Amino acid sequence: QVQLVESGGGSVQAGGSLRLSCAVSGFTYSRYCMAWFRQAPGKEREAVATIANDGSTLYADSVKGRFTISQDTPKNTLYLQMNNLKPEDTAMYYCAAKGRGNCAGVLTWYNYWGQGTQVTVSS
Repeated sequence: QVQLVESGGGSVQAGGSLRLSCAVSGFTYSRYCMAWFRQAPGKEREAVATIANDGSTLYADSVKGRFTISQDTPKNTLYLQMNNLKPEDTAMYYCAAKGRGNCAGVLTWYNYWGQGTQVTVSS
């Protein structure tokens, strides 16, 4: 059974930083895509960043240069380092995974999801 468990969310002032973690278990694909999505109140869930098993990454334009997605394969953990946070980054953040194919941030392509962790950025 695949499980994804996020942690690291919280409240921070604009300009601050947070690091989200996603502990992954039961996911046995050797070729895969993993991603961070976010959903703000009243808005659709959107892709923030994706990473493939080979380390290639994709970012939403809104977070380029501020967020970094990474993975620690031996620890089965996905990370999202978020710097220079803005109030518009406020959202529930979810990690997601799928077997390898196109690693674009298309929500419906991802089979496995965590429960989310809340990030709140105040001005």
